[in-house]
Amino acid sequence: MSSNRWQNAWFPVAFLRDLDRDRPTPFTLVGQDLVLWFDRQADEWRAFADVCPHRLVPLSDGRLNAAGELECPYHGWSFDGSGRCTLQPQAEPGSSISGRSHCRSYATACAQGLLFVFSGPSEQAREQPLPLVPVLDEAGWVVQDTFRDLPMDALTLLENVLDASHVPFTHHATVGRRENAAPVALALTGFDRDGFTGLWEEGPRRGKLGSQHTRFLAPGLMWHDLTAKGFARILTVVYAVPTRPGECRLIARFPFQFSSPWPGRLLRLRPQWLQHIGNHTVLEDDQLFLHWQERVIEQRGGRHDALRQYHLPTQADLYVRALHDWVNRYGGEPFPGQPLPQRQTRQALMERFEAHTRHCRSCAGADRRLKRLQPLCWILVALAGLGAAWSGPGWAGGIALAFGVALALAAWRIRRWRQLLRFGSGLPPRNH
Repeated sequence: MSSNRWQNAWFPVAFLRDLDRDRPTPFTLVGQDLVLWFDRQADEWRAFADVCPHRLVPLSDGRLNAAGELECPYHGWSFDGSGRCTLQPQAEPGSSISGRSHCRSYATACAQGLLFVFSGPSEQAREQPLPLVPVLDEAGWVVQDTFRDLPMDALTLLENVLDASHVPFTHHATVGRRENAAPVALALTGFDRDGFTGLWEEGPRRGKLGSQHTRFLAPGLMWHDLTAKGFARILTVVYAVPTRPGECRLIARFPFQFSSPWPGRLLRLRPQWLQHIGNHTVLEDDQLFLHWQERVIEQRGGRHDALRQYHLPTQADLYVRALHDWVNRYGGEPFPGQPLPQRQTRQALMERFEAHTRHCRSCAGADRRLKRLQPLCWILVALAGLGAAWSGPGWAGGIALAFGVALALAAWRIRRWRQLLRFGSGLPPRNH
């Protein structure tokens, strides 16, 4: 096996629109704690090791100072975009600043609306191309994006999204139907150290949507590509970004090229935060049992032996076999030999606020607005009730009463939306 590919690769860490240019943001990439911040002087995003060389506190708890540099929260040491320490307020005037005072800097790049960070030494970053989906640079795409921090390994996520045969069952009543289940005759069309390509000639829904092409671009990107004649070309793009053992960040993109302009216009009318609530429901369809599955694999010897632990008798499992073939030949695991954290409770697995909402500009903004709107609705409900009582029987009182009922329903809906921005129900729609 070659050296571990996960330790020297580009990974997306966030959508650019969700990052705050005015404050540092923490992120963990392949077990390395980083701080992401925007360097106004160079007009670039930076990624540093999230530790001050002075007393080893996290720089992500600091601030961007008036000079536009990253300032440590403990003693005010200041660092420029290269990681060089430019100020030590405790030092005597005229004293020099040694190289030991500088921060480790990671290579960064921006493309297709994402911030990428290179997990290995910065000097090796130029040798590696960014993991992009080339067709997304073409015009005419309507793209729905989401992300979520998941309680599962990046390889578990890749197994899941490469496997089309689970959709009719796991995602019944969300994006699949059990009655559409059928043999899935997959074929590999290419395989090397950079990943593999595949073809499902019949395609989903018993051939109703056309053939589906799949690309796994090692180590952490995959996409499905199909063209439903007369409707749209549809991609399913997933980045599996390893953060810690048993954890990863999913960055998902759902691009459409519609034959007619109307579906795209309708999709754009839906607020992104409402779309994200729907995305959570689909993700939670299988999150519960995949978190459990990982621990069964660990108890039986570990993921490096997955091809013997699994029973994969059909062509539907071809991509899963190919993924582990790539891992065993070329890539290794993100965290080889490291134990998984303790299994989480069902309630903890349904947590959405820390896993997504707090980090998402659309969802966090919606949560703030709904929080302000909810008490206003109840005040208006009370006023409508008083108006109905004062007006008494008749059309004026009836209108006031109807208005009050409508506002009460709106307040209940707002409360429900705020709940859904924080937690899922834990009951997959397939089991309703």
